[in-house]
Amino acid sequence: MTVISKTEFAARRGWAKSYVSKLANQNRLVLTDDGKVELEATEALLAESADPSKAAVADRHERLRLQREAQITAKEPAVPQVGQAVDFQKSRALREHYLALQEQANFHKQQGSLVERIAVETGAYNAGRLLRDQLLGMPPQLAPELAVMTDPWQIEKRLTAAIRRLLEDAERLSSADLENALATS
Repeated sequence: MTVISKTEFAARRGWAKSYVSKLANQNRLVLTDDGKVELEATEALLAESADPSKAAVADRHERLRLQREAQITAKEPAVPQVGQAVDFQKSRALREHYLALQEQANFHKQQGSLVERIAVETGAYNAGRLLRDQLLGMPPQLAPELAVMTDPWQIEKRLTAAIRRLLEDAERLSSADLENALATS
């Protein structure tokens, strides 16, 4: 009979400790008097009480967990840790790789196919704010004109013309602001 803690059981199965606690609350764990897990008896109980309709899901999760573990163990740290031997060739290749990526980004920036993200975000924010301010300024300007109109068609025509003019002005101003922001970056 093997007795381990709930934490060790969770790590052994690849589960969160909270899930093991949930199983304990559902009486699906065989526990000793001091709250430890009897490994063989618990695994047998879990096998008996498992939902057969979820076997495919359990298999898929197990395969994914094994793949993740294999990827983690296969990866080497790119930067050597303290106490590790430095592989000069790997370090040089990594440096050259990042320099090439940096040059590629500079090339795309010069060609105009890559821009500074902060400049675009600032331009979009300013364009949105400008549009909001112009839209909120419309009712005080149009209210006196529309108050005297009685024909719904004339009111609609006037509103449509005012909105169209406002959107065209906003487009011109926001385009100029975006070009200015991109030129300064």
